[in-house]
Amino acid sequence: PKGNMAFAGKYEFEGDENYDEFVKKIGLPSDKIEMGRNCKIVTEVVQNGNDFNWTQHFPGGHTTTNIFTVGKEADMETFGGKKFKTTVKIEDGKLVADFPNYRHTAEICGGKLVEVSAQISRIVYKKQKPQQH
Repeated sequence: PKGNMAFAGKYEFEGDENYDEFVKKIGLPSDKIEMGRNCKIVTEVVQNGNDFNWTQHFPGGHTTTNIFTVGKEADMETFGGKKFKTTVKIEDGKLVADFPNYRHTAEICGGKLVEVSAQISRIVYKKQKPQQH
């Protein structure tokens, strides 16, 4: 897929806005709030057409992976570990999903992965440089 629908890559957390309001709204426990604050989350996206494998690697070895196909209902898990079902759609080149307490969009903007949760939290990830072996 061409244009801004090419999500594949590894992205490293760069910054967020309104983090505190967001985590309170989704009811994240305080230990998780501190864990998530400025934490160097790496988001890894494997894309094959409309099939996605979306993994977030948290410090300390914890990972959350959501596997979904655009337009089909999928079992998903939130950052806080809640399981739910949703259908990911594409709107204006953005992936859009309705999470239990918020709407989540993800798009590639200037080579960065930008995730917006219900317009209350905006998180930016910069693409990682491939590791030299």
